[in-house]
Amino acid sequence: MMRGTDETSGSLFSYVDLEARIPTRHPLRKIRQVVNGALASLDGEFEVLYTDFGRPSIPPERLIRASLIQILFSVRSERQLMEQMQYNLLFRWFVGLGIDDPVWVPTVFTKNRDRLLTTEMSRKVMAAILAHSEVAPLLSDEHFSVDGTLVKAWASMKSLQPRAGDTPPDDDPGSPLGPDATAEFEAQTTELETDAMPRSSRQNRNPEVDFRGEKRSNATHASTTDPDARLYKKSPGTGATLCFIGHALMENRSGLIVQGDLTQADGHAERRAALDMIHRHSPGSTRQLTLGADKGFDAAEFVADLRQACVTPHVAQKSRYSAIDGRTTRHEGYALSIKHRKRIEEAFGWAKTVGGMAQTVYRGIERVRSRFIMTMTANNLARLPRLLAA
Repeated sequence: MMRGTDETSGSLFSYVDLEARIPTRHPLRKIRQVVNGALASLDGEFEVLYTDFGRPSIPPERLIRASLIQILFSVRSERQLMEQMQYNLLFRWFVGLGIDDPVWVPTVFTKNRDRLLTTEMSRKVMAAILAHSEVAPLLSDEHFSVDGTLVKAWASMKSLQPRAGDTPPDDDPGSPLGPDATAEFEAQTTELETDAMPRSSRQNRNPEVDFRGEKRSNATHASTTDPDARLYKKSPGTGATLCFIGHALMENRSGLIVQGDLTQADGHAERRAALDMIHRHSPGSTRQLTLGADKGFDAAEFVADLRQACVTPHVAQKSRYSAIDGRTTRHEGYALSIKHRKRIEEAFGWAKTVGGMAQTVYRGIERVRSRFIMTMTANNLARLPRLLAA
C-alpha cells in the first residue's frame, strides 16, 4: 500500500451541508426535533417580548438552544460557549447557525440571555417540551415525587459581613491583650508580612480572615457578593455554607421533572415549594394525586395541607411523632411511591455533575432560579432519546 501524503489542501469552498455532517443516529437529532417543536409553540410568547423596530436581537430560539447546549455539554461560561461555536460544527448545527454565520459577542449574548430567560420563560420552555406530542405520553398525571437540594452560591464566606446597624465587637475575647494592644500587634504583623512579600503578591493577595470566636447568622450578617444567598446546612455535623435550595417535582412513570423552583435557604422552604409546585402543575385537579417525599416532609401541617388539596401524602415516616399513619401506609401504592421517589436524586446528581449546578456562577435569586429550571429541562432532554427509543 502506498503511503499517503501529509499535505493540507486549503480548499476555498465546502460542498458538504452541516446536516450531512451529523450522524443519523446521534442523540442530539431527537433532542433538537423536540426542542424545535416546543419553541415553535412558543412563537406567540416571543412576539410579545420584542418590538417591530430597532436593532435586531439574537433570535430567541437560537438563544434558548445555545443555553441548552451549554448545559448539556458542561460548557462553563458563555465566553467559552462562543469560542466553541466558532469551530464546533455540532454546536452550530444544534443552535441553527450556518457554517459562515458570525458568532455573537459574549457580552451581547449574556445581555440577551438575561433579558429573555426569566423564571417565567424558563418555566414556559419546560412546559412546552413536556407538552410535545412525543413527550406527553411518557408522563404520569397522578403520581409525583418532590425533593430539594442545596445549590452553592457564587459567594465566599469572606463576603459575609455584618448587616447595617450591627457593629462587630471591639475586642477579641480569645486574646489576652486589650483592644488597643491587639490592634497595634495586628498592624505591626501585617506590615512586616507585607514588606517581606514581592510587590506583585501585595497587590493580588487574598487577605486572611479569622472567624474564630465570631458568631454569624442570617439575622446579623449578609453576603456583600450575593445578598440573596443564605447560610444553611441540610444535615447535622456539616458546616453551613452560603447557598440556595433548588426544588423539583418529578412524575413517577418516567422520572421526568415537571416543575422546578429555587428559593432562599431556610428550614421550611422545601415544604412551601412543594405545595407551590403541585398547585402550579395541577391547579384544581379533581383526581386523587399522590406525592412521595422523604422524612424531611413528615410534618403535621404539610400533611394536612396536602390532604386538603386532595393529594395523598406518600411521605417517608419518621421514627417518632410521624404525621403519616396506617390510613396511608397500608396501601401498596405507598411502598411504590417510597421506592420511586429516590429517582429524583438522579436528576439532582446530573444537574450538579453535568449541568454545573453544584455551585452556580450567577448572582441573584432570579438568575439562579431561571438557570436551575433550564438545567432541569436539559436533564429531561438528555433522557428523552433513550425513553423514546424504548
